Amino acid sequence: VQLQASGGGLVQAGGSLRLSCAASGFTLGYYALAWFRQAPGKEREGVSCISVSGVRTYYSDSVKGRFTISRDNAKNTMYLQMNSLKPEDTAVYYCAVAIQPDSGICYLSLADYDYWGQGTLVTVSS
Repeated sequence: VQLQASGGGLVQAGGSLRLSCAASGFTLGYYALAWFRQAPGKEREGVSCISVSGVRTYYSDSVKGRFTISRDNAKNTMYLQMNSLKPEDTAVYYCAVAIQPDSGICYLSLADYDYWGQGTLVTVSS
């Protein structure tokens, strides 16, 4: 079981990045998915999650309206489109999978997620 995150990099404030997270060894389509991030010296925090069906999505207040989470079950991949980036978005971003029965919703709680990607660094310059 492996999650491979990619797409991070250095971008100027106001710019955009698209993160990807590809799964291998299991099928993403059965599970709720999420992105978390951890800035230097801070705790890991939830950014966004998406339900199994893709119908329900949730965002932290800090990214709402700027980030969009999506999933492509056929490609076994999830995405995070990040627009209007701010310096405070600088962090290592982690994708995660919750190996639980489908509840129709998802949660932005670290404890709900079982598998994690290795992280991809996003740096936003001012």
